[in-house]
Amino acid sequence: MVEELLTAGAAVAAAGFVYVVSAARVVKQYERGVVLRLGRLRENIRQPGFTMIVPGVDRLHKVNLQIVTMPVPAQDGITRDNVTVRVDAVIYFKVIDAADAVIKVEDYRFAVSQMAQTSLRSIIGKSDLDDLLSNREKLNQGLELMIDSPALGWGVQIDRVEIKDVSLPETMKRSMARQAEADRERRARVINADAELQASKKLAEAAHQMADEPAALQLRLLQTVVAVAAEKNSTLVLPFPVELLRFLEKAQQTQALSPAPPVTAAEPTPKRPTAA
Repeated sequence: MVEELLTAGAAVAAAGFVYVVSAARVVKQYERGVVLRLGRLRENIRQPGFTMIVPGVDRLHKVNLQIVTMPVPAQDGITRDNVTVRVDAVIYFKVIDAADAVIKVEDYRFAVSQMAQTSLRSIIGKSDLDDLLSNREKLNQGLELMIDSPALGWGVQIDRVEIKDVSLPETMKRSMARQAEADRERRARVINADAELQASKKLAEAAHQMADEPAALQLRLLQTVVAVAAEKNSTLVLPFPVELLRFLEKAQQTQALSPAPPVTAAEPTPKRPTAA
């Protein structure tokens, strides 16, 4: 009798152990458990930690609440200004309602991926090439709104969307390179012309100043001689005094302005009488 009781007790203990093992579940900190009992959703969402379900009756679906990083495959499209481009992006999203992510959509990851690809194609067709290249922040916000609207119904929240790269045809790259080169050359010429204009104004002011002060021109000549001599080359410089040039110039002008001496008529010489 005692042996039968011990056997029955051991059988019950083994059955209880098997039941506990099959019913025990562990939900991680970043997960939530959604229980379906005979196909019907249980209202209470299982929180992180140890939990129990009814084996054979309940099914526990664990939903990850971490932010998911999903690359969006590159999409070919034509921009609004008729340029063929290839754009790829990356999307960050997370589940905010575990029950909706299990019940309202079959596979929320696949659904978000397809919605992101469709929205990316739509953004390409509505944007110009310049916007895709330089105004990505605005396009990222528009793309995020387009994906977030249907995703909220699936219990998914879009954290952010980023356009990674915009690939252009080789012919378009060469055209843009030529345009950038021409623009830089135009700016270089404008800067050079502006520099010449400013230099000419300063030279004109310096010329007027040296005309008023002749000694300034002599000092400038001496500075030029010092600068040339510092090069230590074979150039020979023979400075010519500026004052001597001015003296010769004034002497020439004085000679040109002085009146010529008057011309007098020659008196006839008297003839001597000849002897007969």
